[in-house]
Amino acid sequence: QISKMFGTVVVGVGIAGLARIRDLMNPMPCSPSEHLKLFGFVSRRSFGNINEAKQISLEDALRNKDIHAAFISTENRSHEETIRMFLEAGKHVLVEYPLALSAKAAHELWEMAERKGKVLHVEHIELLTEEYKQLKKEVAGKDLVKGTLHFTGSVLDENKSGFPAFSGIARLTWLIDLFGDLTVTSATREKQKDKNYSRMTVHFQTASKKPLTWIEERGPGMRREKKINFCFTSGCLENFPEAPRSSVGLFMQDQNLFAKKLLGQVSKEELAAEKWRILRCLDLAEVIQQYCEEPEKIYS
Repeated sequence: QISKMFGTVVVGVGIAGLARIRDLMNPMPCSPSEHLKLFGFVSRRSFGNINEAKQISLEDALRNKDIHAAFISTENRSHEETIRMFLEAGKHVLVEYPLALSAKAAHELWEMAERKGKVLHVEHIELLTEEYKQLKKEVAGKDLVKGTLHFTGSVLDENKSGFPAFSGIARLTWLIDLFGDLTVTSATREKQKDKNYSRMTVHFQTASKKPLTWIEERGPGMRREKKINFCFTSGCLENFPEAPRSSVGLFMQDQNLFAKKLLGQVSKEELAAEKWRILRCLDLAEVIQQYCEEPEKIYS
């Protein structure tokens, strides 16, 4: 039992999928990732081999008893269906965020994983960046007065990536992880179809009734960037603190965490806190979408 190995398959070979294949083939020495063994990858496109990894069919991946876990790196829209298939086949699942594009689906998938005694792990590399770890240290113990997190980025195909509250859930995850539970007070969305431009503005309150704003803005040629302005009783934080470069890649850190879960090395408390955070963010994403999509209220 010393060298328990988990056969894995990567589903989807976009940027994340290719990073997953690379990291599974070159695990960090003496890390939990050494317990993962890549069997192959699944893609709708035909590749043959990528490096030493071989392409296998989805049917084989689901049926093969030597495959214990699936890394799902497909487009957001197909996460739910793919997770469901692998859980039903009795496999553990690692999936890139968001878990699903509706809160209902997310809760169902989580319950299904628990019922089957399988690990369902949602990648959140945005919490693993050195930039974020420094920010969290900086914010710890301070009293928030008000804050804004403003994200800009290039255009996403919403049919594939889902509503911005879901595709941008990394930002929401930051806010919840930094400031605790939030309530949505209002949310609006401006779209300029001709310009391919979209801006979602969400207003939250913290548990102690302090206002937080999240802006998710996307348009052609917009630089991928996060701006913060968090004001505390002790002063305002407008720039990210200096952060060192990490020697371990983000996907590798995430893969190590997944492997630790498979090996039973993560505490019940940590697992429960993570489950709460993930499902809470998805619940909020759905509330935000409902606010943005409801017809303008007309007050007489």
